[in-house]
Amino acid sequence: MAQYKYPTLAVHAGQHPDPLTGAVNVPVYLSSTFELTGVGTDRGWDYSRAGNPTRDRLETALAALEGGVSGHAFTSGMAAIRGLVAMLRCGDHLLCSADVYAGTVRFFDEIVVRSGIEIEYVDTSDLAAVEAAIKPNTKLIHLETPSNPLMVLADIGAIAKIAHAHGAEVSVDNTFLSPVLQSPIALGADIVMHSTTKYLNGHSDGLGGALITSTQEQKERFILVQKAEGAVMSPFECFLVLRGIKTLPLRVQKHEENGRAVAEFLSTHPKVRKLAYPGLKCHPQYELACRQQKGFGSMMSFELKSRDECARFLKALKIFLNAESLGGVESLASHSATTTHGSVSEEVRRRMGINDGRIRLSIGIEDKEDLIADLDQALAAV
Repeated sequence: MAQYKYPTLAVHAGQHPDPLTGAVNVPVYLSSTFELTGVGTDRGWDYSRAGNPTRDRLETALAALEGGVSGHAFTSGMAAIRGLVAMLRCGDHLLCSADVYAGTVRFFDEIVVRSGIEIEYVDTSDLAAVEAAIKPNTKLIHLETPSNPLMVLADIGAIAKIAHAHGAEVSVDNTFLSPVLQSPIALGADIVMHSTTKYLNGHSDGLGGALITSTQEQKERFILVQKAEGAVMSPFECFLVLRGIKTLPLRVQKHEENGRAVAEFLSTHPKVRKLAYPGLKCHPQYELACRQQKGFGSMMSFELKSRDECARFLKALKIFLNAESLGGVESLASHSATTTHGSVSEEVRRRMGINDGRIRLSIGIEDKEDLIADLDQALAAV
């Protein structure tokens, strides 16, 4: 369906009517096993861990949305990260953006390294630093762009050229922007990763993760990981993401409209420091954002003077919810040091540039004037 424009693709990719009943919505096949047609033959499915008709539809949609060869749905974003590195071997070297989601850091530093895989963090906004960090055994460069929560960008195309010249692959966590606003594979990346819990689902009611490939070899690799490790998304969760994808372009348009308005308001507020939003011309990578992205999204973060000020701000909010996660229709605010990055040490947070005054916002689809008024009154309580 690549010839169709994006809003059409979102509604129809993987969403064709059920051939048995004509049902417009994809059926939820809550079956763990499927009748075989003979010895060694089937109708396309035999056991739900290996494949499920509902999951197949979602994976088709994911591949279409990202312009990839195949999509692979996992139980969570972290399960997708696990699938990403599952085929690395002892002695391989993995480079990762320095300021990423702390759950990724925890997984790499406390679990992946036990397999003898070397993990190194690098400032992926610095192309010279990326090239200098590559070793003969570097197999993968994992980018989070924009990063969580400092909104630092990595030049996907330039890093892909560097990586490919050294025989390494590039994966991109595209969760913050969604396929609507960024197309990593078209920019040169090899693999795209998502927490489908966020914008793809969009309603804060389901966990999931995804990997999208650019080659047949990667497709076979992740099919094996799904079958062997078994961390596949349930049929009902697949249905929820498929439902969310239908309205993804519309939701993201509203998210971004609100995000730009909120960022403009915060950029002039006297109590707000170090506002990070790539859609502002004062952002050091604004030009890269304009070149690489199709919009600026609705994620941002800023600093107050202290943890105590953050606590008063969060308590005073009336519309924004003090909660983790992002990408849902409701607006969320969170204290980065004790939520998304509470799982790593203070030393690691300092290395990342995250202090106790950092607040992250996920801007929802409510009325933008109401959101700005809520932030204004909450900042008055600081």
